[in-house]
Amino acid sequence: IASNHDFSIYNLPFGMFLRDNVPSPGIAIGDYIVDLRVAYDKGVLEGTGLIPSVLSRPTLNDFIAQGKKVTSAVRNRIQDQLVDTDSLLRKHKDAILVDRLTAQMCLPVEVGDYTDFYSSIEHATNVGIMFRGKENALMPNWKHLPVGYHGRSSSIVVSGTDIKRPKGQMKPADADAPVFGPTKRLDIELEMAFIIGKSTQLGDSVSINTAEDYIFGMTLFNDWSARDIQGWEYVPLGPFLGKNFGSTMSPWIVTMEALEPFRTEGPKQDPKPLPYLQNDRKGNYDIRLEVSLQPENGTDTIICRSNFKYMYWSMIQQLAHHTVNGCNIRVGDVMASGTISGPDKGSYGSLLEITWGGKEKITLSDGQTRTFLEDGDTIHLRGFSESGEKRVGFGLCSGKILPADE
Repeated sequence: IASNHDFSIYNLPFGMFLRDNVPSPGIAIGDYIVDLRVAYDKGVLEGTGLIPSVLSRPTLNDFIAQGKKVTSAVRNRIQDQLVDTDSLLRKHKDAILVDRLTAQMCLPVEVGDYTDFYSSIEHATNVGIMFRGKENALMPNWKHLPVGYHGRSSSIVVSGTDIKRPKGQMKPADADAPVFGPTKRLDIELEMAFIIGKSTQLGDSVSINTAEDYIFGMTLFNDWSARDIQGWEYVPLGPFLGKNFGSTMSPWIVTMEALEPFRTEGPKQDPKPLPYLQNDRKGNYDIRLEVSLQPENGTDTIICRSNFKYMYWSMIQQLAHHTVNGCNIRVGDVMASGTISGPDKGSYGSLLEITWGGKEKITLSDGQTRTFLEDGDTIHLRGFSESGEKRVGFGLCSGKILPADE
C-alpha cells in the first residue's frame, strides 16, 4: 500500500459493496476490500463479539448498532490480520479480498433522518454579506447556537450517482412574477457528515460530554443546491426544493478511532456559548479538503482547497444542540456540517462564494469558464488527514449533472 494512499492500514473504513449482486459489508485497505462476511466464515473474526446475522443486512445499520466495542474489535482484528504474515486472512486472501477499483459501492447506511447544519463562520459571513450587507452578515442567533434544518433523507445518494438538474419556481430580479423552469444557478456545497452510531429515546438528550459516544464515523458530503430556487422559496421556513433534489455521500465511513490522531482546536468562540454547549476537549479535526470540477469530456480543475478544522461549531456541539430539546436520534442518521469555507477565496466551499453570487467567472484549466454548474459537469470531493507516516483519507465523492427533464 502506497504511503500516500487514502485507505492505509491506519484507516480501514467501513462500507457496503455488491458481490454477486448482493450488498456485502467490507473494510477498505488500499485497492482492495476485505469482505467481512467471508472473513467471518473463515474464522477471521472469531471472538470479536460480532453477531453474524448483521453481515447479511443490506446496510451497516445493524452492524453499527452493536456498538463501538464490537465495531472497533472487528476493525482492530482486521488490522492485526493484515500485518500478520501467518494470519487466517492471509491464508484465505483469495476468497476474502475483492478488487475495490472495480467494485460497485452502495450507500453504506439506511438514512432515517438527515440534518444539515450551517456551521462555518466564513461561509455564513460571506453569504450574509451578499444578501444583507457587511453590517448584518451574521444573524443574531448565529454565534449562540449551531443553526440547522431537517433535510430530505430519501434523496441522499452514493458517490457516482448522476444528479438531474432540478426544476422549480424562480423570481428573476427584473421580473414582477416568478417563472418556472430548470435552475440556472446550480451549485455545490463542500461538506462533511457524521453518522449516528447509537440511538436515543424520545425525550432524552445527548450531553456534550457523552456526544462522542454517539458518533460512529464520517464521510464526505456534497449538498447540491439550486440557488435561484432557494432564493425565492426560503423565506420564512428555509430550504425546500432548492436542496431536496439530491445530496451525494462518499461510500466509505471513516471511524472516529481512525481520525483520533488528527484532533485539533477549533476557532475561538466569542461570545462563550451556553453551558450545555461547552466542552474542554479539542472538538475539531484537521481534514484537508478539495473540490474539483470536470466538464463533459474535459479536464479536471481544482476550484477549492479547504479544511474541516475551520468549522466554528463542532460535531459534538451540533449533536448536543440537536437533542437538547429531547429529539431522539437513530443509528444511521446523517448530520452534515454545512458548507465548509476557509478564510480566503481559494478555500470557499461553494460556487456562490467563489464567483461571489455569479458576478466573477472562474476559468478552468481547459479555458472554459463557469459561474454555476452546466449540464455534463462532474464534481469531485476529496479529503484526507495526514501526520508523519499516518494518512487517513475518505476516497472520492463524485456526481455528474444531467439535463433536466423536458
